[in-house]
Amino acid sequence: MSDFQSEQALDAENFQAIAELAYQESGLRLLAEKKSMIQSRLRKRLKVLGYSDFSRYARHVCSDAGREERRYMISALTTNVSHFFREIHHFEYLKAEIAPALISALNAGKRVRIWSAGCSNGQEAYSLAMLFSELFPTVFESDFRILATDIDPNVVAFARTAEYPERLINGVPSVMLSKYFRKASGSSEVLYTVDSKIARLVTFRELNLLSDWPMRQQFDVIFCRNVVIYFDSETQDTLWPRFHSVLKPDGLLFLGHSERISQPEQTGFQNCGPTTYRSAGITRNTPGY
Repeated sequence: MSDFQSEQALDAENFQAIAELAYQESGLRLLAEKKSMIQSRLRKRLKVLGYSDFSRYARHVCSDAGREERRYMISALTTNVSHFFREIHHFEYLKAEIAPALISALNAGKRVRIWSAGCSNGQEAYSLAMLFSELFPTVFESDFRILATDIDPNVVAFARTAEYPERLINGVPSVMLSKYFRKASGSSEVLYTVDSKIARLVTFRELNLLSDWPMRQQFDVIFCRNVVIYFDSETQDTLWPRFHSVLKPDGLLFLGHSERISQPEQTGFQNCGPTTYRSAGITRNTPGY
């Protein structure tokens, strides 16, 4: 091992400090057996800050002066893997089971709100916007909006650009690709830009799911897929009633393919399909926005 690599080694003490901070800040569980991967990802942050060792980095990120760095640390430690219309059965269920009622509400001048929680690079939110454009062509003139949030400032900034390299548009049907994207040649690869009307249906914001939620209104649908898998069961159990509190009665919560609410009835949910839950209508206090 070179002297440079030795200086950058993440020892047990600093790993523990970083792991505890990551859990406190975001609910992210860092396992000791993943230390090599964590070390590799955080080395980039050491380079950015000009630090030669993890001791200095751990001291900084755990201090008051390191509050801003914590956002970038969490970003480096999380995996942002997504694509358009991922887990298509959820979109099919939404289209068949709840979209007709939502479209009727929009036709009656009512508002419809969808939350993409843990939106990653934005493909999920834009997929939802395209779906409703297909089902309800005048959606752009209605009171329909999608809130898309993520803890990672980098992916939120990327999603706001509404620009995707060719390798990231997998899953978009060819008809939608030609209808809702504009193809342009970038400096090094072909880029596809989401149509501005579709983009205007989505609002992107940074949000830590473990912090206070500023929402003032309830949602008709929440997508929170492949997010809580990174949390322990205790943290997950704190989230279910919070999701219920911001869902309208009979609203839907979609989780990722490997995620489950262990006892849905205790938090006001009913299982109504694969990783799909319906709010049972229990009245709870709703956080303000």
